[in-house]
Amino acid sequence: MLASAEPEETAPHRTGVAAAGGLLVDLVQTARPKQWIKNVLVFAAPGAAGVLGHARPLERAAAAFAIFCAVSAGTYFFNDTLDAAADRQHPRKSRRPIAAGRVTVPAALAVGTLLTAAGIGASAALSSQMVAVTGAYAAITIAYSLRLKHEPVLDMGALASGFVLRAVAGGVATGVPLSNWFIIVASFGSLFMVGGKRHAEHVELGEARAGHRPILGDYSLGYLRYVRSVSSAVAIAGYCLWAFEKAAAPGAVALWFELSIAPFVLAILRYALVIDTGGGGAPEEVVLADRTIQLLGLAWVLLFGLGVYGV
Repeated sequence: MLASAEPEETAPHRTGVAAAGGLLVDLVQTARPKQWIKNVLVFAAPGAAGVLGHARPLERAAAAFAIFCAVSAGTYFFNDTLDAAADRQHPRKSRRPIAAGRVTVPAALAVGTLLTAAGIGASAALSSQMVAVTGAYAAITIAYSLRLKHEPVLDMGALASGFVLRAVAGGVATGVPLSNWFIIVASFGSLFMVGGKRHAEHVELGEARAGHRPILGDYSLGYLRYVRSVSSAVAIAGYCLWAFEKAAAPGAVALWFELSIAPFVLAILRYALVIDTGGGGAPEEVVLADRTIQLLGLAWVLLFGLGVYGV
């Protein structure tokens, strides 16, 4: 009797611990840590301005990164709650914790609200402008989940704005003025990736695409190719003009900025190839998995950095 008493007493405890651990894993999965790589965009503006070598701008950019990780994670909880029914019809998204029923709707809404509010609240420590940027990001993202994802063209604009606001946040957090060309590159580069995402979803889901996401029924592959062509062309032209603007700045070594155009354009073309061969559904996964894009990105950072620091 004594030998069997301990298992009977500890088994419920172990089950509870295992359940709590499983819930924690599901909550972290819903927060999508892989997608936090998008928040690296907050370092773009201060990096291009060459101020990340100073402690205060680096600390403020890192704080902006953490804030966007919290806010974006919070909005993913709202999005997955609203998309749960549609996600159950998707071969991959059906495994998401909320769609699969492993995280309840009340729990998801509570965690999402907490993370979003904490991120926006923390941004007040940086500046009122940072509050405006994070608040705008949360508002547009939630509006997308509620309505904009059903509006053709506006849905792509809303998704692209998330990337742009991250880039703007880096400048706002560190007090770096944002070049007009920088905004154009960020905007149309983001639209290019979003067009690729819609193309990948179109191909992956085939005839069932409208059942999962009705708006996909409004887009033809030809139209999505047009979106990618226009946005990539504007992004490339904008980057060339930005690089020449940077090259003309006092103390800059023009050669490095001009050479940086080559890896930038090649990275765009490589990403276009990934999209054309069926990838691009998750931009962060493309960046993390494609070695060619990684090498081109490294080459671009090296050349641009040499130009920024006047080496």
